[in-house]
Amino acid sequence: MNRRQFLVTAAGAAAPLLAVPRSQMGVATTCYMTVWRPRDTFEFMEHCIALGAGGIQTSLPFNDAASIKKLRDRLEPLGMYLEVMIGLPRDDGSAFEKTVLAAKEAGALCVRTACLGGRRYETFATLADWKKFVEGARAGVTRGLAICEKHRMPFALENHKDWTVDEMAALMKEFSSEYLGVCLDTGNNISLLDDPMDVVERLAPYAISTHLKDMGVESYKDGFLLSEMPMGEGFLDLKRVVQVIRAARPKTRITLEMITRNPLQIPCLTEKYWETFPNRSGRYLARTLAMVAARQRKQPLPRIDHLPKDAQLRLEDDNVKQCLHYGREQLSL
Repeated sequence: MNRRQFLVTAAGAAAPLLAVPRSQMGVATTCYMTVWRPRDTFEFMEHCIALGAGGIQTSLPFNDAASIKKLRDRLEPLGMYLEVMIGLPRDDGSAFEKTVLAAKEAGALCVRTACLGGRRYETFATLADWKKFVEGARAGVTRGLAICEKHRMPFALENHKDWTVDEMAALMKEFSSEYLGVCLDTGNNISLLDDPMDVVERLAPYAISTHLKDMGVESYKDGFLLSEMPMGEGFLDLKRVVQVIRAARPKTRITLEMITRNPLQIPCLTEKYWETFPNRSGRYLARTLAMVAARQRKQPLPRIDHLPKDAQLRLEDDNVKQCLHYGREQLSL
């Protein structure tokens, strides 16, 4: 069963959702990065409309006027918001600028980017490699920010398993622009041994965009496992998380990023993991491992690789639906 067949089969089950009041919480296309992997912006948009989502965070693989108008004309009457995912600018930044202009014309609230596509502790083998990346990333942020300031487009930089909370907060203070902020991911920095609530409290004042998620942990021989969980099944205090973001940035939209996949390995007991963290003490490790021991579930974290493709598709979609329901019922979203 392919994705289109799955959507047709699921249409009947999704129909009752159309009667549900539209959520305030939007859905990021990365909720479907494991199985569906949507490439068609309009198909993704229509699916989120059927789910009752409050908005979408997605890429814009087009900049023609007709497609932009079609997108805006569909979202605005429903009161749905748009945030656009974009890569950091390369070379002269012309492609980046075209996307920013398309996003602005489509009515996007912001563009969201990340400096690193992978994970810091997996990507870099030496401190020198990390420092070289930092130099390039800062240059990319500088170019991107100049373009966003020119067009008055808010520019959200995600904490994407690259910058520690100390580093991200320092970047925000250094650039100090009303157009630069963060896409505040509530789970990613656990992998860097940051306390998740500390991350929220320190980055919320800069939150232009969000990735709201619940998290689960489990011990393994080289450190711990980390998983996104359907909301209410993890250990994050989501009510407090939303309250902190709302207090700091009342107008910032809350966007769901529920990624359905096998648990990620965080090998914090290996030497390689520590190569790019010269200033981190054992306090971070001890605190995080104590948290894992205290928060570990009795049941193993969910895994999906044993499931057939159609079951993976269904689970991925069901997890998003469950999170939207939880947001409405428990978080007033």
